[in-house]
Amino acid sequence: MLGFGDTYSLMRHILPVMAIPKRARNPSLSPKTVVCVLFTALFGTVLPGLAEANLHRYILYVGTYSVRGSRGIYAYDFDGKTGVLSPLGLKAKSTNPSFVILSPDGRVLYAVTEVAEYKGQSSGAIQAYQVDAKTGDLKLMSEVASGGAGPCYLAFDKTKSFLLTANYGGGSVAVFPLRAGGKIGEASGFVQHHGSGLNPERQGKPHPHAIETTLDNQFAIAADLGLDQLLVYKFDSNNGRLSPSDPRFAKVHGGSGPRHFAFHPNRQFLYLVNEIDSSVSVFAYDPQGTLVEKQTITALPKGFTGQSDASDIEVDASGSYLYVSNRGADTITVFGIDPEGAMLTLIETVPSSGKTPRFTIDPSGRFMLVGNENSDNVVVFHIDRKSGRLTKISEIAHVISPIGFAFLEAR
Repeated sequence: MLGFGDTYSLMRHILPVMAIPKRARNPSLSPKTVVCVLFTALFGTVLPGLAEANLHRYILYVGTYSVRGSRGIYAYDFDGKTGVLSPLGLKAKSTNPSFVILSPDGRVLYAVTEVAEYKGQSSGAIQAYQVDAKTGDLKLMSEVASGGAGPCYLAFDKTKSFLLTANYGGGSVAVFPLRAGGKIGEASGFVQHHGSGLNPERQGKPHPHAIETTLDNQFAIAADLGLDQLLVYKFDSNNGRLSPSDPRFAKVHGGSGPRHFAFHPNRQFLYLVNEIDSSVSVFAYDPQGTLVEKQTITALPKGFTGQSDASDIEVDASGSYLYVSNRGADTITVFGIDPEGAMLTLIETVPSSGKTPRFTIDPSGRFMLVGNENSDNVVVFHIDRKSGRLTKISEIAHVISPIGFAFLEAR
């Protein structure tokens, strides 16, 4: 009877002369992966070491601001078992690629160019890069004007046929169709916001900071920092157009500065982080696109009295915990979510180990990666999925102005 080593050697010799099905010839499947699949099919078990060969490896793309020598989008090898990051270098030269997002198949990376002027227009830009999944290399394949100054956010609609952006400086939101190969088409939807908020220095005009479609793809919700509103649009997924819903918006308390939001997995509650006063507002959401505020709670450490601007917000996959970063206080706040999803309770606040943090959670949900913009470092925290608590495990310095993150499964 053949042992595992003999069988693996035999399979390696058989594989080149076999008629591999078309799907197996997909370049995304490595020879090692195909061997593992064939072995499992023939022998009913998984060859040790093969099934998890690439399961825990990712390429992490980091978008940056063009300061202190930063030149664009960088990549890092991320070990999903240990949480260790290893630099892979600069992958794309770009100006202020502060928000990055990968297509679901991992073949295209989209990035904003957060600038005030693009080719003589009062606009930023959106770029599409072809991804080499083995090396992480990026090749620019299309670029369009974003329709307004300072684009700062990107999201796909639920069909992955359209890309939505928020133009912070221009006070507008826009929708772009995705063409063959992931190239970006000209805008199919555009809305200019109007008005102002209570804070004359921060809210003298509209500043949309995020836009996402709802799970059913019937609506798009935009958080506008300048208006203290969550604006709700009907979204036509056939042509990518936006039209006002009824009611047109949900009001947030004055001077709060709505920034980013995240839905509970049950899709019945939305959690909004407010930048200016570093609070979190909980809204009940119904399928008709109506938002009703249920709770607002501070995300700042007890006794903190300095200036702080909240930034990112994420809900863990179980819907049990909510995480918020605070720039100025330089902390990550952890909240527990009640079983219904309607109420938050403070669990802990931990230092970000740097200055001006933003963060992301890795695909496994086991690690939080915190990019500290003004101290030029990325810190990795382990997430205790039973308690939601964070423990710092590693740090990589000399990551200049880390702002946006996107994970690509290694191949």
